[in-house]
Amino acid sequence: MDTAPDFASIRDDFAFLDDWEDRYRYVIDLGRDLPDFPDEWRTDAYRVKGCVSKVWLHTAEVATPQGRVLHFRGDSDAHIVRGLVAIILAIFSGKTPDAILKTDAVSMLDKLGLAENISPQRANGIRAMIERIRMEASAIQDA
Repeated sequence: MDTAPDFASIRDDFAFLDDWEDRYRYVIDLGRDLPDFPDEWRTDAYRVKGCVSKVWLHTAEVATPQGRVLHFRGDSDAHIVRGLVAIILAIFSGKTPDAILKTDAVSMLDKLGLAENISPQRANGIRAMIERIRMEASAIQDA
């Protein structure tokens, strides 16, 4: 169900790239590799509030022998943000609600150096995506 690379691979690729121009190109490439996002999901119900660019996030709950896991699909109308969506999905998709709530995504993203190299508006959008995913995990965990 998930086609995004795992976060460890993204972190390793970031470390290999020498400058931020190359890293931005890599982030854009990650966004290009996201699976198609159906038009019927491009609604306010799936829209992430708090992002300057349009960002949509779809959550699917799947029962597995290990318990319920959440799979996320996302998209944006901006190339760089679409890549940031791919990174967020790599952190959270395929995890249980409990694991999602225990994940310190901000710390993980800090290891990429994103905070110093993206605009404050994009940083706010990342926080909004993380909060939305955490809210959905919490709601499913409490159900």
